[in-house]
Amino acid sequence: MNAVGQRYSGKVALVAGASRGIGAATARAFAAEGAAVVLLARSKQAIDDVALSIRWQGGEALAIEADVGDESAMARALDIVLQRYGHLHAAFNNATDGGMPAPLADLDVEAFDRGLRTNIRGTFIGMRHQIRAMVRNGGGAIVNMASVAGVNGTSGLSAYVAGKAGIIGLTKAAALDYADQGIRINVVAPGPILTHHLEAAGAKAQEQAALSTPMRRLGTVEEVAAAVLWLCCEQASYITGAVLPIDGGMSAGTKLSVNYRRGEPLGKGAD
Repeated sequence: MNAVGQRYSGKVALVAGASRGIGAATARAFAAEGAAVVLLARSKQAIDDVALSIRWQGGEALAIEADVGDESAMARALDIVLQRYGHLHAAFNNATDGGMPAPLADLDVEAFDRGLRTNIRGTFIGMRHQIRAMVRNGGGAIVNMASVAGVNGTSGLSAYVAGKAGIIGLTKAAALDYADQGIRINVVAPGPILTHHLEAAGAKAQEQAALSTPMRRLGTVEEVAAAVLWLCCEQASYITGAVLPIDGGMSAGTKLSVNYRRGEPLGKGAD
């Protein structure tokens, strides 16, 4: 790996939901900065491929098949991590279930439950075992994956919005619980990011998503990964319980589409 900027040399980082997209990019970013990386996902083949790509670059990676919503599977995964490495310094809980868009009254109850199982239950179980491991090492840093939809709300995605808003609340409560024990817990809230979902949706959907942001562009998985690594590093050592939007300005508010002159009352048209 590149020896420049090894912020995580000698550290162990865990990424849940590491099979592709933001999770895979974050796993590779941790490895590039010297961490031994543990990859979790339900698809063993997918995380084996990511782990192999890390090893090809000279990094250390361990792939463990696990469903984040399964208590026994996550307990077993953390036991494997501690047996192999002895420590856990950083964790990124990235597993997400977006669900199918539908107005709330048309949403299937089982689909709602599935979304909450992955988003809230999965984040809770992950943190539960990660925190226990970190208490043993004297501290650590956790980042959870929310969304701008959990900050602002989005029509047609009530289960997803509820799950992501719940993750934000869960993060804040846990951050307060462990602030005096050397464990920092924060959350990232991405807007439209060019992942496999948007790639599969096609150019028109990508254009519409980009235009929904004040910056008029999509974010990249590498930009999200960079934010996660920063929140886990020593430079962010006084930050806990924070929500970091990575959304091109969406959570800042509404950008007016009309042109107006400086000092001119809103509503008065330009000549």
